[in-house]
Amino acid sequence: MNLTRDPWIPAVRSDGTRDLFSLDELFGQAHTLQDLAVKPHERIALMRLLLCITQAALDGPADEEAWESCGPVIQPRVAEYLSKWRSKFELFGDGERFLQVSNLLPGKSDDEGNPATKLDLALATGNTPILFDNAASDLRTMPGYRAALSLLTHQCFSPCGRIAVANWNGKDTPGDGSSKHAPCVPSSMVHTLLVGSSVLETMRLNLLTHEIIRDVPPRRLGRPIWEHLPACAGDTEAVENATSTYLGRLVPLSRSIRLQSDRTTIIRANGLDFPSFPSFREASATIIQRKDELGLLSASTGRSLWRQLAPITVRRKSAGDPISGPLALMHDLRSYEDRIWVGALVTGGDGKIEDVVEGSYQIPRSMLDGAGRMAYERGVHYAEASESAVIQAVKLFAGELKIRNLSHDRARQCFWTCVEQSLPALFAVARELTTDEEMPKSGWGQAVRAAALDAYRQVCPCQTPRQIQAHALGLRRLSFKTTSKSAKPKKGITHE
Repeated sequence: MNLTRDPWIPAVRSDGTRDLFSLDELFGQAHTLQDLAVKPHERIALMRLLLCITQAALDGPADEEAWESCGPVIQPRVAEYLSKWRSKFELFGDGERFLQVSNLLPGKSDDEGNPATKLDLALATGNTPILFDNAASDLRTMPGYRAALSLLTHQCFSPCGRIAVANWNGKDTPGDGSSKHAPCVPSSMVHTLLVGSSVLETMRLNLLTHEIIRDVPPRRLGRPIWEHLPACAGDTEAVENATSTYLGRLVPLSRSIRLQSDRTTIIRANGLDFPSFPSFREASATIIQRKDELGLLSASTGRSLWRQLAPITVRRKSAGDPISGPLALMHDLRSYEDRIWVGALVTGGDGKIEDVVEGSYQIPRSMLDGAGRMAYERGVHYAEASESAVIQAVKLFAGELKIRNLSHDRARQCFWTCVEQSLPALFAVARELTTDEEMPKSGWGQAVRAAALDAYRQVCPCQTPRQIQAHALGLRRLSFKTTSKSAKPKKGITHE
């Protein structure tokens, strides 16, 4: 199976129909394709591959002017590039394979290999938790298209942990049975992509110019991994390119993998180590001020991504200003429709996968400027202050009735579920630069108020006389909820 000729990438046509496409087909029809049709972590991995191929094919764009005008030449240049490097995109066979290492043998003579399903982070295999899969058997044959997408995603998102030791070209794989996070995983980092009207336009919007690449660590373009694949972990020059350059890291070799011909088992061991922030900054990540140090903006299962759009939309202005959202925001976006996609793979402290999250938002242009962004953040803080008031009201209700097990989490979930239905009103706050004083009477303020009352009423019934008295006490606390002044965001953008 060759990834340039055989279909494996799920995408959606402009008429809404879904199909699988080879790399040749995807790039050839990119101007008519509406979007990719994949899970959040797969989207990030696929976009990294598509951007890597495009940047290598263009050998650019060199500067902002070239970025503006490169759209018409992407497809013919990529067609030439894929034709030249076609042999590097084989998934099986005796020769060099895509994102797999040659001369890889099990570390133990009786080792029959790992289940191939271990490549798919969404399947329940071994210690991998169930996310989207209820099948009981590990030994399942993976179709070629699924193996290709899972291999690519696994190399980008495999979390840290214990791992087998294999023999790579005569030497043990590195790490002594321990592996670090793949490049897209540290801190459950939030990834952000600009979204265009077609797959082709989405790719163009997220290309980085050579000027931008030279402006962030490690300031080197490098070559794609398939152009300079390490022969072993001791291949210093190839490893340096793979782990410390922009193109080398886009499609990483974080695990040493060899797919077996039966498509049921694989050899899997540790691969290369990838330094994370601050040694290297992923282009799609957001850097924030976290107390006294810089850090990556993290996703969590308890905080919706729209609540974190303020730091994501910070545009980097100079080399001395590391705090910013994705590097693609550095482009001149005056004609851009301002739609962004945000997603992440959420992991626990032990590297266990918890969930995947994503969101797509049509943001107002004012959010790319300080005033609009601060107004948006004020709106988010206003909602968060209202959530706190709901919880306090619930506690008063429960305390009055001597109830110990009343669910605060249920009230919190009801509140945010209801609030999220009114996001257009929050974007209007950013567009209209709503002040603290205007917030309660704005469309957003009224929606937040309604959500708070609804959440309180769902959790705190008022049917008996005692419940009515307790309900009124909590409702009084909710009526005197935190004012807009205390909901005012801190100076600057700081998230802890």
